[in-house]
Amino acid sequence: MPQRDRVQRPHARWNANMIALAWRNMWRDWRRTTIALGAIALGVALLLLFDGLLHGSDQAIFGNAIRLYGGNLQIHAPGYRERAARIPLLPLADAAHVRSTAGSLPGVVAAAPRIHTSGMLSHRGETLAVQIIASDPAIEAPLSLQAANITAGRFLAAGERGGIVIGRAAAERLGAAVGDTLDVIGRRRDDTVRQHRMDVVGIYDLGIADLERSLVYIGLDDAQQLYNLRGQATEIVVFLGTVGGEAALMRRLQAQLPGYEVDTWQTLRPEIRQAIESKMAATSAFGGIVLAIASIGILNLMLMAAFERTREMGVLAALGMRGSRITLLFITEGALIGGVGALIGATIGGLLVGLLGAVGIDLSMAAGMGEISALMGDRLRPTIGITDVLGRMLLVIVIAALAACWPAWQAGRREPSAALRHV
Repeated sequence: MPQRDRVQRPHARWNANMIALAWRNMWRDWRRTTIALGAIALGVALLLLFDGLLHGSDQAIFGNAIRLYGGNLQIHAPGYRERAARIPLLPLADAAHVRSTAGSLPGVVAAAPRIHTSGMLSHRGETLAVQIIASDPAIEAPLSLQAANITAGRFLAAGERGGIVIGRAAAERLGAAVGDTLDVIGRRRDDTVRQHRMDVVGIYDLGIADLERSLVYIGLDDAQQLYNLRGQATEIVVFLGTVGGEAALMRRLQAQLPGYEVDTWQTLRPEIRQAIESKMAATSAFGGIVLAIASIGILNLMLMAAFERTREMGVLAALGMRGSRITLLFITEGALIGGVGALIGATIGGLLVGLLGAVGIDLSMAAGMGEISALMGDRLRPTIGITDVLGRMLLVIVIAALAACWPAWQAGRREPSAALRHV
């Protein structure tokens, strides 16, 4: 054991000496190194800011889309998925059991019963085809995007009967205002048509005309009477605290509720998933460009260092340092440059994202520019996690070390005699 320690200690000292030598060489031409560090730091800071903007917009867009369309997950009766486009009126066999099971799982903020189907609105000779969403306001009002964007009147109250909330575009189409009475026409499972008169208690404005014309909200009790579904529901919507845990929760629900169909917003709303994939592709492309620019800067720095220190490498080789060690010295120097630049850039980028996240970026100028801008809201708050920061830093260090491999190999393969004669 003592002999083994004596063998390992010189190796450990050599590694420490290698790092110390690489660090000293890195600052030999401090101006060139400072420029390289500045380029890397700027690239990392911009990359983290871009990541923060994307993460913040993801939480805003997809979080609001989930609030708008109905939960992170939805649980339906068998056969719903196949006919989902027609919004079939299929009641759950035991809605209370499904709701209690979903609501008891960790991470679930709320599990709410709903009746969701199609129908018609009629007012003063004008008719409009709509989707009727009947919910329990006591559960969903705090989570509803429509409830947060009421511009006239109010949202449905708990236990209220005979009230309806419509969108601004629907109100304009029907010529209706708060206090007017609408005829709500629905079709039961036996295809009989029922009509129910309801008073407009609120009008919401999302800046998305198509949705405002198509989505109306009534109380669950009213829908149960209209569709003859006493005490029943056609779906349970499950709300999570954040976007991203749907897949794991869906597996647990499928195991505990084998007789039901469990879907996430990703399957029920494929257009949102496509938007996420497009954003991820854009992020990867931008990140690749930034890292490529940083790599070119490091490559240029290391090539210049290799040519300027040819005689020094000849001296090291003449003193017995093997070519592989000289190569490792240059790679270590490249990794140190990448590490210091990444640390500076991560500090700047993290502070910038934190500041913008606290203050927010005003998006009022983008209002009315489509569904995505409407879902993002008035302010964008960038956010980024520590794992994302560390991942970017590690990637930059690896890129820096790889960029130094070519000049390091050039330095290690020179003959000592030729290097010593270099001017």
